[in-house]
Amino acid sequence: MSDQDAANLVALLDLEELDVDLFRGKQPDTVRQRVYGGQVAAQALIAATRTVDPGYQVHSLHSYFLLPGDYKVPIIYDVERIRDGRSFLTRRVVARQHGRAIYYQTANFQRPEEGLEHQDRMPDVKPPEEGVDMFDLMKERGSDDGLSSEWAALAVRWIGNSSYGLAEDLDRPSKTLLWVRIDGQLSDDPIEHLATFTYASDVSLLGAALAAHGSDPTNIQMASLDHTIWFHRPFRADQWWLYDQWSPSAGGGRGLSLGRVFTRDGTLVATVAQEGLIRPRTG
Repeated sequence: MSDQDAANLVALLDLEELDVDLFRGKQPDTVRQRVYGGQVAAQALIAATRTVDPGYQVHSLHSYFLLPGDYKVPIIYDVERIRDGRSFLTRRVVARQHGRAIYYQTANFQRPEEGLEHQDRMPDVKPPEEGVDMFDLMKERGSDDGLSSEWAALAVRWIGNSSYGLAEDLDRPSKTLLWVRIDGQLSDDPIEHLATFTYASDVSLLGAALAAHGSDPTNIQMASLDHTIWFHRPFRADQWWLYDQWSPSAGGGRGLSLGRVFTRDGTLVATVAQEGLIRPRTG
């Protein structure tokens, strides 16, 4: 991995402006027959940010994946300016291909201000240097499917999950711990860090819903249905952050996964939620 991989990711997330509030996003070279959800969410966030005064910062995004994306054609992002207030702004982004909506995102922005402060404590975990390279692990399990190439800009160190490596936790029976960072040097532009983090936030989150079951992911049909991020505090996506993932519920062919994101010094910087399809394959 290198700074070039990070630069390629930043370039992928950059958008061409077609008209007022209308943008076009590129597609990466990939051997996978689908569009990665984190890419669409990150590009949509960039589109929303392009319509907002720099004095505002995104504090949350909520999104739905409607249709599988076509990796062979660009994605069009249409931004609607829902609300412009003194403290808060709201944008809604529709991602379209072939004239159909494939993804919706609502992003909320706020002028920075002082307020009450508290946060959860970071779990006591091994440092990233003692973790296992997740892409090596996926190759060993035969579940890579081209992901290690597509996610070349990411460094991921797997610590363990409920089936292997973590102590039994009756309060959270299905969980996964891993360290993540953009594998290269990003600029000091905060939007670059927010967008690349959004891209990375989709990595393995739904898999936390399988952690209690010891399921082989190649035997599970998985697809993200929705994705939400709350940004609590600024941080650098190119420095290690702990992704503390757990699934409070699974049933009806769906799993819900939540994730707390901590910087290495224990600061809680984001919370992520995702529900997705986890349907055992038959036949």
